[in-house]
Amino acid sequence: MASPEQQEVAKANEAFYSAFESLDVKEMEKVWAHENYIQCIHPGWGLLRGWELVVGSWRRIFDNTEEIRFMLTEVQIEVQDSLAWVTLYENITSRVGEEVATGVVLTTNVFEKHADGWLIIHHHGSTVVNPPGHLNPSTFH
Repeated sequence: MASPEQQEVAKANEAFYSAFESLDVKEMEKVWAHENYIQCIHPGWGLLRGWELVVGSWRRIFDNTEEIRFMLTEVQIEVQDSLAWVTLYENITSRVGEEVATGVVLTTNVFEKHADGWLIIHHHGSTVVNPPGHLNPSTFH
């Protein structure tokens, strides 16, 4: 059974993916800490440090994606004091024009507890070529 703090972190993680699926930068801004020490590593990208670079990366992704959906699997949440980390597989289906792509990304999301709740401070996703025992993401209807 998840602790109350794990449940709070689970909600923060769900808010991150809801913001991602919304493709709305303003929604993504709500779930991140706006600090110089935050970091983001998108699959195939280099390390981005600091709020301006991180938010800029989301703008670029959102500007070039028409639709994206996530099915999260093997979600594990650990909480230690004011830090928490979530490891999971993102089973992704995305669309640009008529082109639909699917993929699996192994991800670590790190959250920091702030006065207004848990905010993400680090997102790292690595593409997985042949994940064992994973479901393929559903296609768009």
